[in-house]
Amino acid sequence: MKKRARTRFRQVIFAYLREAKVSLALAALGTLGVTLTELLKPWPIKIIFDYVLLGKTLPGYLSFLGGLFGSGKTTLLVTMAGSMVIIALLIGAFTYLQVYITSRIGNELVYTLRRTLFAHLQRLSLSFHNRTRSGEHMTKIVSDTNTLKDVFAESALTASANILTFVGMFAIMFFLDWQLGLVVLATLPLLGGTLYYRFRAAKASSRRQRKREAVIATRISEVMSTVPLVQAFGRERHEQERFETESSEYLEESIRNARIEAVATRSVVVIGALGTAAVVLVGSLQVLAGRMTPGDLLLFTSYVQSMYRPVRNLARLSNKYSKAIVSAERISGILEVEPEIQDAPGAVEASELTGEVVFEDVSFDYGDDDGVLKDVSFTIRPGQRVALVGASGAGKSTLASLILRLYQPQEGSIHIDGVNIRDYKLKSLRRQIGIVLQDSVLFGATIRENIAYGRLDATDDEIEAAARAANAHDFIVRLEYGYDTVLGERGDTLSGGQRQRIAIARAIIRNVPILILDEPMAGLDVESEAKVQEALDRLMAGKTSLVITHDLHAVAGADLILVLEDGRIVEHGSHDNLMAQSRHYRQLHELKLGRLGERVRER
Repeated sequence: MKKRARTRFRQVIFAYLREAKVSLALAALGTLGVTLTELLKPWPIKIIFDYVLLGKTLPGYLSFLGGLFGSGKTTLLVTMAGSMVIIALLIGAFTYLQVYITSRIGNELVYTLRRTLFAHLQRLSLSFHNRTRSGEHMTKIVSDTNTLKDVFAESALTASANILTFVGMFAIMFFLDWQLGLVVLATLPLLGGTLYYRFRAAKASSRRQRKREAVIATRISEVMSTVPLVQAFGRERHEQERFETESSEYLEESIRNARIEAVATRSVVVIGALGTAAVVLVGSLQVLAGRMTPGDLLLFTSYVQSMYRPVRNLARLSNKYSKAIVSAERISGILEVEPEIQDAPGAVEASELTGEVVFEDVSFDYGDDDGVLKDVSFTIRPGQRVALVGASGAGKSTLASLILRLYQPQEGSIHIDGVNIRDYKLKSLRRQIGIVLQDSVLFGATIRENIAYGRLDATDDEIEAAARAANAHDFIVRLEYGYDTVLGERGDTLSGGQRQRIAIARAIIRNVPILILDEPMAGLDVESEAKVQEALDRLMAGKTSLVITHDLHAVAGADLILVLEDGRIVEHGSHDNLMAQSRHYRQLHELKLGRLGERVRER
């Protein structure tokens, strides 16, 4: 499984890199140009010192400059000074090309990764989301992908430039004086050990930081979504203390990581100073002995100082690489999770359904061996209005989730229009089912967009017609911006009855043969109940409807009533039949009427 995840992760990255091959080539050109110009940077100084000021003879590898010496030393000095300016301009141009292209690659890579992760998370089954926290997913989509952007684009090419510069400088130093090159080489084990220690320590610290980030994001998401409850219980200080505790742990880990980075960077500086001092000492002795020119020593010193700068950069980059590895592991962990519910081979489109729903000996649990549904069997005929009643926890909402294939039954089968729902393509099946939930979920968008969520290609006239049918048009047009009013998060700027009518309009515009209504009247006042019930009657007309409710008084007009108790269908029939034949149903109904009477008297 992990191997498949890593393969999938690599496929996403490599697929993007193949598309961006032209940009990568330009970035590589910029990287190579920066490397070459950095290597050329100290040569004009060497030429001026050795062959202009000291008058030494040009070596064979610089014989192509012989023509310049014939024009006089002043011309040569002007030429070398001009070449220093040209080299600086080239470094600037190549650096600009490298930074611009790599930044664009990095941002496009973030877009690709976020799109892939977001799409994959939406495909995963509800059982996965029930086990995990939304804050953790948020940090993976936002923070982890951003970390990878730096490494796969900017840092990767920057590290390449530093490594090429490092290797190129070593090659030139060994070409000029291999003994002095060995002096510099002696510092490499110390540098390598420092970088390795920094990388290992930073990786462990980054993993702890990411975990803390996920906890903090989850805490923020949880508290912000329950602000009314927090304020009602006066728990602002309590939540602040919890948040401060979790944030302080993240702060401590961040400081620890910064300390590791500082130690590694300063170690490289000290090692670099030792290497530079050794080169100056040994090189000066070589100059005094006549085995080396002052220009060569200047060139060596410049290269040594420049060589340690890329190493310091690599020490800093190791922090990013360690974070990137942790981020890649976390993203791979998501990508390795396969959706539990997928289209079967040869699955067919669910289209033009009549709405017959059949449960055959269906059993289900949430993986804890505590059966939620046990051997449930019933048939709903096309166009029939069926009420599913029972106490809380009896399994009513679970049964509806199975029809939508949000979960899979462990035993038995569910058929719609004579076809096992496993044999339908998942998306096409869900397009044939409309839902209205107890807690109507609306988006922080306009009312028009919320209604059109049921059918994205709906026209303005169709949206208004759906709103009228849902008894929502009148209150919508009284709002300041009408259908273009932007709702608060989860629609909290509307009352419960108004939110429910928007949800009904969303189901009406979908115009599907099967409806699932899960406690659509819960929590509404008497006036809202009347308007919502009228809208529901219009919605259910001529459609197969499954109404999940505790309210036995409201289901008297249903064609069939199913009584669910402890995961089993214990009674079924019409309201009149059950009242006449079922003592259990009659007691539930009388109990409900008694509670309703108490509510009326209280008002």
